[in-house]
Amino acid sequence: MAEVKIRAESCKSCKYCVHFCPKGVLEVGTQVNSKGYPYVVAAHPEKCIGCAMCANMCPDAAIEVYR
Repeated sequence: MAEVKIRAESCKSCKYCVHFCPKGVLEVGTQVNSKGYPYVVAAHPEKCIGCAMCANMCPDAAIEVYR
């Protein structure tokens, strides 16, 4: 099973990862980081197929996918 790790402090909530995830694993959470941005969370990690599309689309390199 793949695992998605998100560095909350690097996320600026651009939502590219949410939009491009083919399985709907990610969502914008309700908590904010120290910069004031609500950050993305893996709301449905069991759906992750390890494609790493989210990590590839992230302009801030805030996501890593482990297979």
